[in-house]
Amino acid sequence: MSDATFRSGLKRGLPVMLSVIPFGALFGAVAIDNGLNIFEATLMSGILYAGASQLVGIELFSQNLPAWLVILSIFAVNFRHVLYSAAMVRIVPEWSTAKKAIGFFFMVDPQFAEAVRQKELTGSVRFSWYMGYACIVYVGWMISTVLGASLGNLIGDPKAAGFDVLLPIYFMGMVLSFRKRGHFYPVMLASATGAIAAYHLVGSPWHVSIGAMTGILVAVLLAPAAPASNEEAA
Repeated sequence: MSDATFRSGLKRGLPVMLSVIPFGALFGAVAIDNGLNIFEATLMSGILYAGASQLVGIELFSQNLPAWLVILSIFAVNFRHVLYSAAMVRIVPEWSTAKKAIGFFFMVDPQFAEAVRQKELTGSVRFSWYMGYACIVYVGWMISTVLGASLGNLIGDPKAAGFDVLLPIYFMGMVLSFRKRGHFYPVMLASATGAIAAYHLVGSPWHVSIGAMTGILVAVLLAPAAPASNEEAA
């Protein structure tokens, strides 16, 4: 693993790490408030490692709902990761099965977006760069979970300090970095429309996956036709 490439990934992931700290702390505080201890909250962050799904799970656990409903709700939030994984197989075909298994565990939203961007800029996504990015975000999430669980209600509401806008702004910046791609605006508009409609008609958390699938469907419909082979051209 190249030290320079790993450090490059660390630097790239630093802004994301700073932006997830308030939410990791919020999860830690919510987990304690819902009956978990510090060890259980930290273990959940370490194993599940999916902020939105962790908060959904914590809220559902406290309502004494059937286990299958909790699992289904978490799956609905995380279904987009199935799509991410399918796309990443084509982005990192040179990775071994072991590297894919390790790397895909850390594949949160910004990790995937930055991997796609790195592929377009450099032509490849080196495992050392990917893990540098993943490590700093993961460590930041774990530390903030411990802080939130330790300080509890002293964390307060991140929305009151405006921290809730950090990740959406970062995500919007990543999305706009792909605006020069073909059919970007129709796909983005379709995804947003699908998510908004699903939120009002079906409800959360299904709107996340439905919005993603709507965007993918439009992208498939607008995909350019494959170039004709030499024999067909003749």
